[in-house]
Amino acid sequence: MTDTVPVIEIKNLHKSFGQLEVLKGVDITAHRGDVVSLIGSSGSGKSTLLRCCNLLEDSQEGEILFKGEPVRWTGSGLNRRPADPKQVLRIRTNLSMVFQQFNLWAHMTILQNVMEAPVTVLGRDRAEVEDSARRYLDKVGIGDKCDNYPAQLSGGQQQRAAIARALCMEPEALLFDEPTSALDPELEQEVIKVIKDLAAEGRTMIIVTHDMKMAADISSHVVFLHQGLIEEEGAPEDIFTAPESQRLQGFLSATMAA
Repeated sequence: MTDTVPVIEIKNLHKSFGQLEVLKGVDITAHRGDVVSLIGSSGSGKSTLLRCCNLLEDSQEGEILFKGEPVRWTGSGLNRRPADPKQVLRIRTNLSMVFQQFNLWAHMTILQNVMEAPVTVLGRDRAEVEDSARRYLDKVGIGDKCDNYPAQLSGGQQQRAAIARALCMEPEALLFDEPTSALDPELEQEVIKVIKDLAAEGRTMIIVTHDMKMAADISSHVVFLHQGLIEEEGAPEDIFTAPESQRLQGFLSATMAA
C-alpha cells in the first residue's frame, strides 16, 4: 500500500557537465516503502541521477519534487541553481545518502560520526541522539564498535557505520550510491544483509548498484539506464527474467557472467 504522493518524484531531468549531457530526460518515482534500483553500465548516469535527486548536483532542466513539493530554481540552463538554501537543507536532511567510500570522519569515533549531523545540523538533543545512534549501530550489527575509530574497522563495518549515520537522521528515504562496490565479496555480504533488512522494514530507498542479485531480491522497481536515458524499467521479475530491450539483455548477460 503506497501513499498517493510520492516521497521522491523526478520529471524530465537533464544534467550536463559543460558540453557533455549525462542525463537526457529521466523520470523516476519512489512512493513510501518503494525500493527502486538503478542499474546500467558505468557512465550511464546512475550516480549523477542520485546526486541530482539529493541536490548535490544542479540539473539544467526538469522537476524534482519531495513529498509533492517542487524544488524552487533560479536561473536557467547551466546557470540554474536551487533558489532556497533552507529548502535544500530540509530536503537533503530527509534524503540521507550512503556513499561508495563511506566518508566517515577519521578523527571521530564511530559513535561520534553517527551523532554529528543530527546534533549539529538538526540541533537535536545530544543525549537523545546518543540513544538513537547506539540503537542504530546495534541494528547494523556493530554496537560493540562505538568507541573505535574508522581506521580500526573493516570496510564492511565502516559501510555499516555509514548506514547507521544515515538512519540516525531519521530520513524519509535513503539513497545508496554503489554501497558495496568498494568491498571484498565477504564484506559485501555484511552490507547487503543490512540493506535487505531495511527493505523488509518498508524503508523508502533508491539504490545505484552493480549487484544484480541484490537488486532482484529487494527491489519493487528496477530502472535500466543507458547513455542518460531510461532504456527499460519494471518489476524485478520482468527486468531480470524477461528483458525486452537488446541492450538490457546484453547488459544482464555480461553482468551475470562476470
